[in-house]
Amino acid sequence: MMEPQQEDALELLSHVVRAERARLVAVAKREGLAEEDAFDCVQDAFCTFLQCALRAELPAKDSQEAYLVGIVRNAARNKRRRHHLSRPHEALGDVASDAALDDQLARAEEHVRLRGCVERLCDTQRAVVTLRLLEERDGEDVASALGITRGYVDVLLHRARGSLAACMLAH
Repeated sequence: MMEPQQEDALELLSHVVRAERARLVAVAKREGLAEEDAFDCVQDAFCTFLQCALRAELPAKDSQEAYLVGIVRNAARNKRRRHHLSRPHEALGDVASDAALDDQLARAEEHVRLRGCVERLCDTQRAVVTLRLLEERDGEDVASALGITRGYVDVLLHRARGSLAACMLAH
């Protein structure tokens, strides 16, 4: 069962994502990022926001929007600096349709929710999910890396998948 603070943090994030995602993508694009990089910055900002909410370190409710805009703007500027990108000129034909934008934003929102759910798994389950699913290592390799049996890796992965599915359905 989820702790009330975690449930509140995911509910807050879900509300903020729906209300602010398009505006935050526009902020990142104004900073000179291409659409895909802008989505990445917004997704990273949502992850940072979720982590701060889980640690109860968010600013007051009336300044949370400005906080998110600042995170996105700084992430966009840092991305440009790291990759030595100048602001691109936006051609009229490069503007994505609203339907495509909504689809990409919905997938990004789902990814952020999934990352939040993975963060709530116990350490061993999170390690198994990371090694087995994200790094695509085989079960024997994961078992030896974690010092557990192959069967226990399978059990942990099965339980983690169930927990992740329940978490995603709850939000």
